[in-house]
Amino acid sequence: MKIVQEQWTEVDGRPIIAYTFTNDNGIEVTCINYGCIITKIVTPDRHGNYENIVLAFDDFSSYLTNHPYLGAVIGRVAGRIKNASFELNGKTYTLYKNENGNHLHGGKKGFHHAIWQGAGFSRKDEVGVQFSYTSPDGEEGYPGNVDVHVTYTLNNQNELTISYRATSDKDTPITLTNHTYFNLSGNVKSDILQHQLKIKSDRFLELDHEFLPTGALLDVTGTPFDLREGKTIKEGVEATHPQIVSVGQGYDHPFLLNTHHDEEIVLLDPESGRTLIVETDEPGVVVYTGNQLPSEIKVNGAPARKYLGICLETQALPDAVHHSHFPSCILRAGEMYSSVTKYTFRVHEEGER
Repeated sequence: MKIVQEQWTEVDGRPIIAYTFTNDNGIEVTCINYGCIITKIVTPDRHGNYENIVLAFDDFSSYLTNHPYLGAVIGRVAGRIKNASFELNGKTYTLYKNENGNHLHGGKKGFHHAIWQGAGFSRKDEVGVQFSYTSPDGEEGYPGNVDVHVTYTLNNQNELTISYRATSDKDTPITLTNHTYFNLSGNVKSDILQHQLKIKSDRFLELDHEFLPTGALLDVTGTPFDLREGKTIKEGVEATHPQIVSVGQGYDHPFLLNTHHDEEIVLLDPESGRTLIVETDEPGVVVYTGNQLPSEIKVNGAPARKYLGICLETQALPDAVHHSHFPSCILRAGEMYSSVTKYTFRVHEEGER
């Protein structure tokens, strides 16, 4: 196992470091200390070809805007907060409005634009990097000084684990996720429409016209959201269900998970044989099929387009600050926020069930 770090560029006189770590099986991950962004994950297909399975910009300057949030850690709160405000302990907090008068993915700066402190590590059976950042009281309108640690760990079982930890000196909402777009075809040879997605979930959140949860938890039975036995992405995004249509003909929805650390999310590309298993202790996962990917940006050397990648954002349910029946996203002062999501890379052989 090995790790290599090199300076990519500078921002405001501060170095942007790329960390590349590799396990003994040739699985390779590259991430940077700007936004904890994952820029590359290299895995083999069933024929032993090693290729990148995530979307990334070719140049660093595109990450300075990063409208699609490629590969980044999202915080303080992943997802949307209605009217960019919330009430906590009798006080109303006003957040930065960055989407239709609402607050999205931590605001204008957010954790995806922060420069983190990075420290690589290499041990006998694992390799990776720990990123640290202190979000000051009032950043983007949130209360409390929050110390955040995000650790990426790769082992020889071909498992990439993302561990999130945070503490605050004031009560504050927090839910972190990673916004990597996966495309298991390898080097973006095709879109994700033929990928198969399986999720152990009986319910999903209904969204309104601004993609905000209405508060209703809908039964997946008989809908394109029933992924319990698996569906191709194409089958889902071509459906006429109003919830599919309203978000740009695709998925952009939170699913409430039935189980945790139990192969609850499985993505398979039948052509390459690459399989991604996602396991988490978070209550839900937001599935986003790249319905709004803008064609004016370039990723992996070519113009972006709809359905070029899929995000599997493990997190607390969006806008939980306004829905008391959702699991709480409030971190109490002096307590520890802790969350773990594991990504396992496997190869599905032809004819294998």
